[in-house]
Amino acid sequence: MSVLVVSGTGTEIGKTVVTAAVATAALAAGRSVAVLKPTQTGVAPGEPGDVAEVLRLAGPVTGAELARFPEPLAPDTAARRAGRAPVRPREIEQAAARLAADHDLVLVEGAGGLLVRIDEAGSTLADAARLLDAPVLVVAQAGLGTLNSVALTAEALGSRGLRCAGVVIGSWPADPDLATLCNLADLPKCAEAPLLGAVPEGAGTLPPDDFRAVAAGWLAPELYGTWDAARFAAERRP
Repeated sequence: MSVLVVSGTGTEIGKTVVTAAVATAALAAGRSVAVLKPTQTGVAPGEPGDVAEVLRLAGPVTGAELARFPEPLAPDTAARRAGRAPVRPREIEQAAARLAADHDLVLVEGAGGLLVRIDEAGSTLADAARLLDAPVLVVAQAGLGTLNSVALTAEALGSRGLRCAGVVIGSWPADPDLATLCNLADLPKCAEAPLLGAVPEGAGTLPPDDFRAVAAGWLAPELYGTWDAARFAAERRP
């Protein structure tokens, strides 16, 4: 895989930390990595955004950001309110292709969920993934309510001819409840794709050296890690 699109089932579920973990594991496996954030919202000029956070946690990766808008809104809305042009799927494709020419892995981190509007034409991250012919990694919540969101995201991917690379739980709680434990078996069914990792809650607050030392243990081999979904679930069987 040279380009992997990272999308979520919503906002504030751990996409950036998951992106950083995948970048870290790939670097440890000897891959060169670039991270592309097409649209950063809710961050003022000069403030660190998601790309800066990935670089802080993962280390020597190439970071690229195509546009940022100050208000924490959907990309299309944020661009319109800022009086600026949005970032369109073709621009994302071209930027990712340029990075892929010089890197083994390009991670394209979306904003919010898969079908959030990114321009006035109603384009979404899914349109960019289709232009790139890239698989989509879905970052999901751990607990109650996540199954429906994952199923809807997987259905949207399938209806567009896109491949779901798998699901990563963006914030695995220290004290999981019954629904969370049961979701280990149910998430792959809803996604019709494998469960590829579980990043512990608070992972993004670790010192970078500690993060890099353990990140591969949160991710399956498909994401350059050592995590085993069957063993993880068996050890937490409700």
